[in-house]
Amino acid sequence: MAASGIAVGINKGHIVTKRVLKAKPSNKIGVASQRNVFVKNIIREVAGFAPYERRLMELIKNSKDKRARKLCKSKLGTFLRAKKKIEELQGAIASSRRA
Repeated sequence: MAASGIAVGINKGHIVTKRVLKAKPSNKIGVASQRNVFVKNIIREVAGFAPYERRLMELIKNSKDKRARKLCKSKLGTFLRAKKKIEELQGAIASSRRA
């Protein structure tokens, strides 16, 4: 809601124009660069999956998702990392089925 210039009410306040700020470099943190994505894909092709990742893939295939997330959390430390890894492995399973 825009300010009305009146001192009382829902839209109270002085009317001002919003400043357009330049994007900060700190906003780029965590965004994967093209080169990093390329290198990670090459490593994945050459090295394949870790033993725990293969076990997770088997659990996912057998529709034991909760068990897979629990195991993944114990290996990676946090539940968010576990969910991200499970999503990645589900994508790998789906792409291998397509091929």
